[in-house]
Formats: sequence, structure tokens, C-alpha cells
Amino acid sequence: MKVYRDINDRIDLYVPGGATTLCVYLHGGGWRLGDRTQGPGTAAKWQPSFFETVAGLGLAIASVSYRKSFEAVYPAQSEDVAAALAFLARERTAYGIGGDRTVTWGVSAGGHLAALAALAPGSGIAATVCWYPPTDFDALSKDIDEAGGTGDRGAGSREGQLIGAGIDERPDLAAAASPVHHVRADPPPFLLLHGTADLAVPPRQSERLAEALRAAGGAATVELVPGATHMFPELDDAATRTLVRRSVTFLLG
Repeated sequence: MKVYRDINDRIDLYVPGGATTLCVYLHGGGWRLGDRTQGPGTAAKWQPSFFETVAGLGLAIASVSYRKSFEAVYPAQSEDVAAALAFLARERTAYGIGGDRTVTWGVSAGGHLAALAALAPGSGIAATVCWYPPTDFDALSKDIDEAGGTGDRGAGSREGQLIGAGIDERPDLAAAASPVHHVRADPPPFLLLHGTADLAVPPRQSERLAEALRAAGGAATVELVPGATHMFPELDDAATRTLVRRSVTFLLG
């Protein structure tokens, strides 16, 4: 395995020998926290790291930084992801990655961005994995309320900070930033993993995207993790590794 860090100050790339599929990975943190060195949930502490583990399963993985919401509002984050995808498409052979198959994987806010990248016109993304992603900003507060939490539609919410306004102040921006409104005909296959006890981003958010994808002729699988909350902190290493292997297998096709 070869590891390339700080490419363009925005990308860490892990390449196993013989890799033909490249995964662009996007971290979580509510678009305002986190960084590209962190794996999801308890995997953040793995040694070897989450990224080395994924590469060890045969998937080249590029962990990409994107601007936080306090640095720039949406669509800056998607623009950063698109720039990374374009760079890696041009340079993948220089880093020892064969073929042209590219996939995306993200968790929480990163899952939102991974979905948007996959649904962008002409993206060429072959498959996408999203762990507990927000997918419909207008419906999110309702989904939280119905799950037993307290929704927030204000400008200070995570979603409000991302678009720079309250959800009801700028419904156009809320819609533009929501993956459910970017679903196109014949989208790539999606795997969505979500905890049944997630009150921060309830599983209904994954279901909403899956329903839209299927209606557009796509394949979308929602797999629920019983009793898990946001970021899956209840899962031990063995259970988390099982989900990682499931995700990698799906992305490798």
C-alpha cells in the first residue's frame, strides 16, 4: 500500500496494489467540525487506521477536505468535492490506480455531500455509500420531532449554518442543498446505513432518499442498525468492521 498525504493540502490518498476502484471519502461533523484524518465513529481510533483498513480490502480511498460552514456557505462544500473528483480523475494513473471506476462514501454531513456528488449531472460515479446522511432539509426537523427529538429550522441549526439562513427563510436554498431534489434518471446504486435510534438525523432521511432514487429507476438499499444512534457509538469494533466490509464490498461492485 502507498500513502500520499496532503495532496493539494486537501487530500490524503491510500492506494493498495492493483487498485482499480477509487473511493472519495467525506467526513462528518455537521459541516462545521471534523477533518479528513478521522474515520467514522469508533473507527476514528483504529490502528491501523480506518483508511488503511479500507485500502487493505482492495479499495483505493481518498479522504477529502471541504470548507466548513463558518468558512463558506453551500454550495462551496460541493464545489470542493467536485474539484477533488476532477483532480483525481486526471491524476489517478499517476498514483497507481487503474481503470476509471470512481465511487463516493460519506458519513453524516459527508454522506450528504457524497450523495450530492453522485447525483451531479455527468458525475460518472459508479456507486455510493452513505452512513446516516441528511437528505431533505425541509423534512429534517419534522423527522426529528417524530423520532422523539427536537427539530430546529433556524439559522443557527447545522443546516441553517450550511445555507446561511433558516430553512423557512430560504426554502429555495434548503431545497437546492437537499439530495432528494437532485435525484436524476438512472442514478447510481446507493447503500444507506442508518441507526434505528438516531435522533440527530433520523432513519427516515435515508428512506426519503431511497424512495426518490427508486422512483427514478435507481437501486437503493437502506440497512438499519438496531438500537444505534448517530455515528454508531454503541457498536463495538467487530460490529463496525462488519459495516465497513459491507460498504467496501458494495463499492467494489
